[in-house]
Amino acid sequence: MNEIQYYSAEGLAQLKEELLQLETVERPRISAMIAEARDKGDLSENAEYDSAKEAQGLLEMKIAKLQNLIANARILDESKLDTSKILIYSIVTIKNLKSGQQFVYTIVPESEANFREGKISVSSPIAKGLLGKKVGDVAEVTAPVGILNFEIIKISR
Repeated sequence: MNEIQYYSAEGLAQLKEELLQLETVERPRISAMIAEARDKGDLSENAEYDSAKEAQGLLEMKIAKLQNLIANARILDESKLDTSKILIYSIVTIKNLKSGQQFVYTIVPESEANFREGKISVSSPIAKGLLGKKVGDVAEVTAPVGILNFEIIKISR
C-alpha cells in the first residue's frame, strides 16, 4: 500500500494533526484503560481488559495507516496545475442543464472530501464525469438519481 497520493498543504496538515492526536492523546488513554483493567485481577474473564486490548489494536492499525499515508503523501503545487481542463484541485462552476441550477465544487482526494464545504471526492460520480472537461463542455454524469447533464461554466484554482 505504498501508493503515492497527492494532497493540498492543508489536507496533509490535517492528516499530521490527526496522527499527532492519536499518538499523544488516544494511545496513552487506551494504555491507561488497559492498566486499569489489568489491576482488576483475572484477565481470562475480564471483558474490560479484552475491550481495551481490542481498542488498542484498532488504534495501532489506524496509526500505522496514517503513518503510511503521510510517508507516501506529496503536496500538489496548485499554482502549476493546468486550468484549461478539470483536474484534481480544480474549482469548478457547473450548471445543471435540466434545472438551471449552478453549483461550485472543488475536486479533492477522498480524504479531503467534505460536501458541506463544496469539496467532492475525485472518485465521486460527479467528479469522475467532470475530469478532463473544459469550459463550455457538457458532462454527462451517471448518479444515483439518474443521468445528469452539466455545462462547465468556469474552472479555476
